[in-house]
Amino acid sequence: QVQLVESGGGLVQPGGSLRLSCAASGIFFSISVMGWYRQAPGKQRELVASISSGGSTNYADSVKGRFTISRDNSRNTAYLQMNSLKPEDTAVYYCNALLLGVGHWGQGTQVTVSS
Repeated sequence: QVQLVESGGGLVQPGGSLRLSCAASGIFFSISVMGWYRQAPGKQRELVASISSGGSTNYADSVKGRFTISRDNSRNTAYLQMNSLKPEDTAVYYCNALLLGVGHWGQGTQVTVSS
C-alpha cells in the first residue's frame, strides 16, 4: 500500500520560507517521478514542481526562482523549499508520486501566507 505523508506546512509571513517534506512508503521511490501540487480555495489543483528519477526538475512559472524541489532517495523523501513566499502561494499542498502511469497522492498540508 502506497503512503505519502506531507509535513512542514503552516502559517508564514510574506517574504518568509517553509520547507515541505513528503515521506513515501510502499513504492519504488527511486524510480518514481515526484511532484508537488497545490490547490487554493475555489481553484483547480495545479502543478507546482516535479522531479524525475534522474533529478530533472520542472517548475510552474509562478514559482520559478523562489521554490526548489529535491529528493533524497536514501530516505524515500521529496522536499519543496519555498522562499520569498507570497499571499497567493496560500493553498493546500499535495505530494504526488507517479510510477508506471499510476499517480498516488498524499493527504495534503496547508500553507498560509499572511501578515
